[in-house]
Amino acid sequence: MVMGPTVGLILADLGAEVIKVEPLKGDNTRRLMGSGAGYFPMYNRNKQSLCIDLKNDKGHAAAQKLIEGADVLIENFRPGAMDKLGFGYEAMSEKNPQLIYCSLKGFLDGPYQHRTALDEVTQMMGGLAYMTGLPGKPMRAGSSVVDIAGGMFGVIGVLAALEERHRTGKGQEVKSSLFESTAFMVGQHMAQQAVSGNEPKPMSVRTSAWAVYDIFDTADGDQVFVGVVSDTQWRLFCEAFELTEFAQDSTLDGNTERVKQRERILPVIRERFSALSKEALMAKLDQTGLPFAPINKPSDLFDDVHLNESGGLVDVTLPHNGEKTKLPGLPVHMGGRRFALRQDLPKEGEHSRAALAQAGLSESDIEALLADGIVRAGGQ
Repeated sequence: MVMGPTVGLILADLGAEVIKVEPLKGDNTRRLMGSGAGYFPMYNRNKQSLCIDLKNDKGHAAAQKLIEGADVLIENFRPGAMDKLGFGYEAMSEKNPQLIYCSLKGFLDGPYQHRTALDEVTQMMGGLAYMTGLPGKPMRAGSSVVDIAGGMFGVIGVLAALEERHRTGKGQEVKSSLFESTAFMVGQHMAQQAVSGNEPKPMSVRTSAWAVYDIFDTADGDQVFVGVVSDTQWRLFCEAFELTEFAQDSTLDGNTERVKQRERILPVIRERFSALSKEALMAKLDQTGLPFAPINKPSDLFDDVHLNESGGLVDVTLPHNGEKTKLPGLPVHMGGRRFALRQDLPKEGEHSRAALAQAGLSESDIEALLADGIVRAGGQ
């Protein structure tokens, strides 16, 4: 629902021609509600839609012709599902030796490879939920972070395989997974334990690496995060907020000593900040060059000045009601440009005819598939 579509989205944003193969009724994420309502709009721009019955012999043959001419195939099914459909790696690579076959799974090869996984499953078993929540109350991160990260690792593998194919002329299978992606993300905490000899506490109750690295209340009832993460920043911070006592105390010149004296430092800073409005505090921090952030909700990003003026938001049309919205674009800047919308969110089967024609099917063959209900076209 997210991991595979993320791979296609990133490649599509970068300029690849991506054909999303959907069942006749369309991708199930088109109809999800609640926290899944944003899956289709977010991860499917710049793609074409082909709705086809893969279990029908004629539909299967048509899809196979499409794969035979493809550079990359992306699949995000349970282990063995593609083999049952007749589209497994061995079968497809035999027909198209240059094919790069990208499989997104719950687990890489090993004892767990047969299991069905979800983002939340691997956040729990990979230690990420433990590190995110309170002690005794594991909590998933507030986004499909593992699906997205696993998708990005899949893209890295695809691009590396393309580069290798330039030299060898041969494709290969690329696998990325949720569990191993989670393990990679908590690797810093594993390394922390290896270095310190102590099991890391959840981030919600951790011992901070810096004395000032917290959320502070402002005079107008709002909150701002502030981080002071170097000795140079500490001196600038003390000067900007007239913390003379701290500036003149040589025991606070080094970060280690400041961390030991957090109980002395933070109450003074909290009192100083509580006399300032959110805007006044952020203006002073911005002017001083210190790390800070307002505590935003995702909805605040629709009107974010930076995202809007820098091209960080892409206009898309919601397929279920035709309304326009703005969603985050690819967070990459290349050659002085951002990556814009080339193809709005596709309707079900909007590009079925074009995709099958590209695969080499004649117009009469395509019309026969449509007439037999094996292919759906034009969002009908």
